[in-house]
Amino acid sequence: MNQIKKAKNKKIMTIKEIFTLAIKMGIDADFRENEMIEKILERKKEKYEKMSEEEKKEFDTETLENPYSDSRILHIVKDKEIKKILVGIDIEPAEILMAKEIGDIDLIISHHPLGKALAHLSDVMELQCDVLNQYGVPINIAEGLMKEKISEVARGVNSANHQRTVDAAKILGFNLMCLHTICDNLAAKFLREKVENKNFLYIQDLMKTLKEIEEYKEAIKIGAGPKIFVGSPENRCGKIALTEITGGTEGSPKLYEKMANAGIGTIVGMHVSEEHKKEAEMANINVVIAGHMSSDSLGVNLFLDELQKKGIEIIPCSGLIRVSRV
Repeated sequence: MNQIKKAKNKKIMTIKEIFTLAIKMGIDADFRENEMIEKILERKKEKYEKMSEEEKKEFDTETLENPYSDSRILHIVKDKEIKKILVGIDIEPAEILMAKEIGDIDLIISHHPLGKALAHLSDVMELQCDVLNQYGVPINIAEGLMKEKISEVARGVNSANHQRTVDAAKILGFNLMCLHTICDNLAAKFLREKVENKNFLYIQDLMKTLKEIEEYKEAIKIGAGPKIFVGSPENRCGKIALTEITGGTEGSPKLYEKMANAGIGTIVGMHVSEEHKKEAEMANINVVIAGHMSSDSLGVNLFLDELQKKGIEIIPCSGLIRVSRV
């Protein structure tokens, strides 16, 4: 009898309702205050209103309401009730074919951006400037150094085959969306609550806490768990910062010196390039890499739990370590 009552209470969700929920959760988890996000959107609207009609034709109007340009509804066949979804960290044509084999998939969700969302990946990187500023890096320095990196990322994704997976979804008739910075925000907030202000003395204490998180426990089993890339277990943590969990992709390697000057002793990130590693070593900043797929999975799972509560069946694929906290 109780199960029947629960089933009746579960609200039907459409694609657009799922995406609206995702945006709300992303904003609520954002390190920036809601008021700041509203000001950013308002400023963008003011600029749009001043554009010529020709400029308005080329402007991405979705960004007037959506602060995360790397998270989008990419294709809708029909905005119907969603009962079963296929979710992966990366969705490519192979996963679209997988959905066809499984059958009855109402929606496919990719974490990493696709289509227009990938083309606009660099637009979300300004978030990193505000996060760095919160940790004590002067905003003018953060913006100055990030500007070069944002331009580099924009050029880098320009040559990508953005529409490949979107085209596959269109041909095979699947609804498709991607949720990138939205889910990264959820992971960043979760980790911030776990590790900041805990007064960890040594890196090994921080590592112990990270390894207690379910997604990282599972990642350890396949050799992809948290690792120390710069520093040692006996190093003291100092001030811990989560500057490399959300905000599109890696920021400028030149920022490590500025972060050290701001009093940061340890950075927790998803991944780190060799250039970034060398700069962190020169700045004497410890770098703990929680893991890429596992950290992505953490953020995606926190969103998927809300869909699970609505009775939606979730089929994980493509590197998603599904952990339910419902």
